[in-house]
Amino acid sequence: MGCLLALFAMISPRFAVFILWVFDNERMSRAFESGWIALIGFFFLPWTTLAWAVCYAWPAGVSGFGYLVVGFAFFVDLASYGSGARERQRRAQYA
Repeated sequence: MGCLLALFAMISPRFAVFILWVFDNERMSRAFESGWIALIGFFFLPWTTLAWAVCYAWPAGVSGFGYLVVGFAFFVDLASYGSGARERQRRAQYA
């Protein structure tokens, strides 16, 4: 399951979160006490949501190196929003 999840994450992090939710709902329900947080993360911070779910170790939660992975995923989410905005400005400039 881990290799397939990594492959799906390379295609789309939202697809990987969906696959993780469908086939390993226990991990998602333990990682996110509220389904709303996972749903909001699915739409706005997909890499961070995926990293949190994968790095979550029950009952301790995320700790140590997991926080570094989640922080990097958050940076990737922010960078994707920033690069999208920059690309829209570039297109508007040449249109």
